[in-house]
This record gives sequence, C-alpha cells and structure tokens, in this order.
Amino acid sequence: MSNRVVQGRMVTPEKLAELIEGEAPLEAESIEDADRDCPDCGSDVIRVGYMPTVTEFVTGYKCQECDWSDTDRDE
Repeated sequence: MSNRVVQGRMVTPEKLAELIEGEAPLEAESIEDADRDCPDCGSDVIRVGYMPTVTEFVTGYKCQECDWSDTDRDE
C-alpha cells in the first residue's frame, strides 16, 4: 500500500519519511504495517524504508495517531 492516513492526513511514503526524519529523503519504499503498538498512545504504528543520504538506508516508524516516531539507527 503506498499512501496511508497519519494523524488525519493522507501521506505518501516520501512525506512519511520526511515526518520521521525532519527533511525530505532521497528515496522511500512503500509504507507497511509495523505489527507493533505505539508506546505513547497504543495506536497502530506503520513503517517506511528510506534513504536520507546516498550512503544510508533507514527504517522509520511512525504512529498513525500521535507525534511518536523512531528509526532503526544505532544512536
């Protein structure tokens, strides 16, 4: 599935990655269900794989109902 509703707005994979990352990615894959619940509000979480830079691939997670988001980066 390519577009999903996040916090009441329809978003593309690129827009979802931008919401998670804070800036537009170079490329983004399709949005998928993350099979986990949001730790803040308990709602559904979705995920998207994207490239913020030429040499990095990140999987980002975003709650569909609140502001919570996370990535698989080792920080």
